[in-house]
Amino acid sequence: MAAFMLSLVFLLAIIGHSSASYCICKDGVDVKILQENIDYACGSGADCTAIHTNGACFNPDSVKDHCSYAVNSYYQRKGASGASCDFKGTATLTSTAPACKVSSFIH
Repeated sequence: MAAFMLSLVFLLAIIGHSSASYCICKDGVDVKILQENIDYACGSGADCTAIHTNGACFNPDSVKDHCSYAVNSYYQRKGASGASCDFKGTATLTSTAPACKVSSFIH
């Protein structure tokens, strides 16, 4: 009986814990580097159609917001492994969803 209760508590802890993670570009990174991150992510598997002009996530129209969208799309499509969110130290993982929430962000 004790083993069953322990298993039940463990199962509930797992179910109640959200493991969603998102990749975003860090603050204070030069705009040129952010653009390089966008170019790399969009050219390497990220779905960047939402940040094109008139796309669902074009606004806010800032390089940093577009960078966060692009690197997160890349990160999610590459299996959400920590190594796919490095971008030479200019991106970081967070548990907070990005400003523009498109279904491709959710894994």
